Amino acid sequence: MKSWDAIIIGGGIIGLATGYYLTKKKKKVLVLEKNEIGSGSTSRCIGGIRQQFSTPCSIKLAMKSVELFETMEKEFGFSVEFKKSGYLFLAFTEEQKQKYLKAIEIQRSQGLEVHFIDRKEVKKLVPGIVDDELIGGAYSPQDGQAFPFYVIKGYAINIARLGEVRRRAKVTDIIVENGKVKGVVLEGGEKLFSEIVVNAAGPWAKDVGKMAGLDLPLEPERHEAFITRRWKMESIPMIVDYRKDGGYFQQRINGQIIGCYTPVPRVEGTRTDSTFEFLKEMSYRMARVIPELADAQILRQWAGSYTMTPDGNPIVDESEIEGFYIAGGMSGHGFMFGPGIGWALSNKIVNGEWGLDMSEFSIRREFQKAELLK
Repeated sequence: MKSWDAIIIGGGIIGLATGYYLTKKKKKVLVLEKNEIGSGSTSRCIGGIRQQFSTPCSIKLAMKSVELFETMEKEFGFSVEFKKSGYLFLAFTEEQKQKYLKAIEIQRSQGLEVHFIDRKEVKKLVPGIVDDELIGGAYSPQDGQAFPFYVIKGYAINIARLGEVRRRAKVTDIIVENGKVKGVVLEGGEKLFSEIVVNAAGPWAKDVGKMAGLDLPLEPERHEAFITRRWKMESIPMIVDYRKDGGYFQQRINGQIIGCYTPVPRVEGTRTDSTFEFLKEMSYRMARVIPELADAQILRQWAGSYTMTPDGNPIVDESEIEGFYIAGGMSGHGFMFGPGIGWALSNKIVNGEWGLDMSEFSIRREFQKAELLK
């Protein structure tokens, strides 16, 4: 009988981070990924890492993640291209400015370095930005970026030293007896046993939940992105433009520009096809903010999934089934939350305490207190 201290379903940032921090606690871990590691959402994200959220739980979780990102090069033995390159939330109306100021007050109360800068300061920070209608922006130099492929590589290599990361291993059933999880069944019938199972299946977390008889409020939707060839080095922070025809983009440390926007109407499901409409729209939305970017050459485009909850906050909690944990519904924040969630989950599983206030992400909440800075 094959047994493990913990079995984790999903080899993205959440599953691998959880596995890594469990192995640091000397636990024998098995991570099961039905395709290749990171192939769900992680390798399709744009690598942004921010701490500018609107509630204390999310802010503290993101700050913990940044603390962990900072140690990765030393722990892994190679760079994950982590850089505190900043996030700038643009304000074009007084209403937006007031929303940011309210959030900044909460963020500062949690110890985050963040402030509202005026139009002149924005132009100094981002040369060439169009300032028509621009009032200013919420800016934290403590936010930044990392390269998702290197992060998951580091986690996977280190998990393998004590446990196992198994690729092409599709879970088809969850073994539950008397209200307690006992293990999983793989495609082909192989049974693997553990009294701890973590559902970190990203866009397929709802499907995995159904295997255990749970109906989780998780819905995946398609988001597209693109990246340009190297552009002149301007160190553009992550620009967040919340206008209806806005988007998000930043300059990677190698000079490339990477960006995306939230489609309206949203495209439900796990489709990964990309469209010419996005190519055209994202180009316009980016150049509208910094006109010189009209000359940036697009290298490639792709699509991936955000997995949404009703309030835009993740579910990270033990389910009603003893030993069966849910870590899903990242709502577009999985990469930046990943290290912190993995660290907190490992604490909860081993010590019975999260190490952070995670009440905001309870599976039993009413899903009414929405994240304002989505």
